[in-house]
Amino acid sequence: MTETAYRIQGATGEWEVVIGLEVHAQVTSEAKLFSGAATAFGAEPNTQVSLVDAAMPGMLPVPNRECIRQAVRTGMAIEAKINKWSRFDRKNYFYADLPQGYQISQLYHPLVGEGAIEISLDDKNPDAVTKRIGIERIHVEQDAGKLMHDQHPTRSYVDLNRSGVALMEIVSKPDMRSPAEAGAYLSKLRTILRYVGSCDGNMDQGSMRADVNVSVRKPGEEFGTRTETKNVNSVRFVMAVVEHEANRQVDVLEAGGKIVQETRLYDPDRNETRSMRSKEDAHDYRYFPDPDLLPLELDDAFLEECRQSLPELPDAKRQRYEQDLGLSAYNAATLTADADTARWFEALLAEGARIQKKSESEVAKASANWLLSELYGALNRLGKSLESSPVGPEEGAELLALIADGTISGTIAKQVFEIMLETGDRAPKIVEEKGLKQTSDTGAIEAAVAKVLADNGDKVEQYKAGKEALFGFFVGQTMKAMQGKANPQVVNELIKKALG
Repeated sequence: MTETAYRIQGATGEWEVVIGLEVHAQVTSEAKLFSGAATAFGAEPNTQVSLVDAAMPGMLPVPNRECIRQAVRTGMAIEAKINKWSRFDRKNYFYADLPQGYQISQLYHPLVGEGAIEISLDDKNPDAVTKRIGIERIHVEQDAGKLMHDQHPTRSYVDLNRSGVALMEIVSKPDMRSPAEAGAYLSKLRTILRYVGSCDGNMDQGSMRADVNVSVRKPGEEFGTRTETKNVNSVRFVMAVVEHEANRQVDVLEAGGKIVQETRLYDPDRNETRSMRSKEDAHDYRYFPDPDLLPLELDDAFLEECRQSLPELPDAKRQRYEQDLGLSAYNAATLTADADTARWFEALLAEGARIQKKSESEVAKASANWLLSELYGALNRLGKSLESSPVGPEEGAELLALIADGTISGTIAKQVFEIMLETGDRAPKIVEEKGLKQTSDTGAIEAAVAKVLADNGDKVEQYKAGKEALFGFFVGQTMKAMQGKANPQVVNELIKKALG
């Protein structure tokens, strides 16, 4: 990955795009940042609003310790500086869904300082070049409410359920140079947040959204004027915004115009951005320290508890899967790309090792291949997620154990798995009731081999004349004659013996 990988060709030469993202991630917490109101998604409008959220007179904010803890854990996960002393500021502006007339945020002294995230444009290629994207800061702030415009033709309604919900604003440095890099960064950040458990990353529900800052310049020149496209709610849309906005700016500049620093909105139906308002500088918000909140002071015991609570993170897990479990780079990357997938795989691994009385490394490859091919294939066909899978890790491990000990063949296992999906029965019961056990009875298999060879004498002669690819034909015919229940290894050995 290099900075010259993406260029826009204009009439006056090549242009480079410069990208920074401000990601708003809703903190996983049962209560809001400064009140005890609930944060559940999808509740009826204005049913999760405290007097603090509604800015009733005399109400004082009290910081939610869990929200601070989650933000600190996130900072540690990206190896950022954790500021033991931080402060809340008031950001003053008027909007209909902001009851206080100001937002409590952090500007001058954020909770988390500089960090970085390493990205790759091809996670499944171990030789792909990686790039570090700098994180400028993570500050904690309260969310605003929501305006509902589609309930009445001439009126807008206000829902304050989201008002006061804790957000982490994760501000990157302008280190990205292509739509693909922006997409890779956002995907990697979402994966880390889900591993840590500090945000669910559900962009379709608005619990994670990105403001996309884009500017263009001739390579090597100073940064150009940037625009900010607000509240983009998918990785694909972020990439589309970068591409559209960069090309729009190049067109404006090459026509002799100037880029105006402004806030824009993205219309996914038309795949275009449009102007929303001119962008105000920070001082226009009249920031000042919030007089109702003391500075946050974190002690060493709190920081150590946060650090000890962190799980194994995706990069470390991927490396362990490759080095300790012997998985391919592709499988390791796929299994660790999502926290739920990694957890499911590790449960499958633990059950497999327990049932087969082997080490996890001995059952890892078969487990990974089955999960990524058989189970995922079935779930895609059924329109289900891993979370709603009708077959759990323990049931999957039982099926794999039957293959490993020779009770059933891989072919029969596919048939058993389909029955498991349909009925909910477990593999051992299905194999026993339907008589699907694999046979290694050499007498029965020898008889089947002899008949296959006798019925295909012409092919036997062709094989002996050098057409060795026919060996697979003989194996297939024998397995068919045995209704798939013959041990494939025994079949291969007996056919080789019969053919001399």
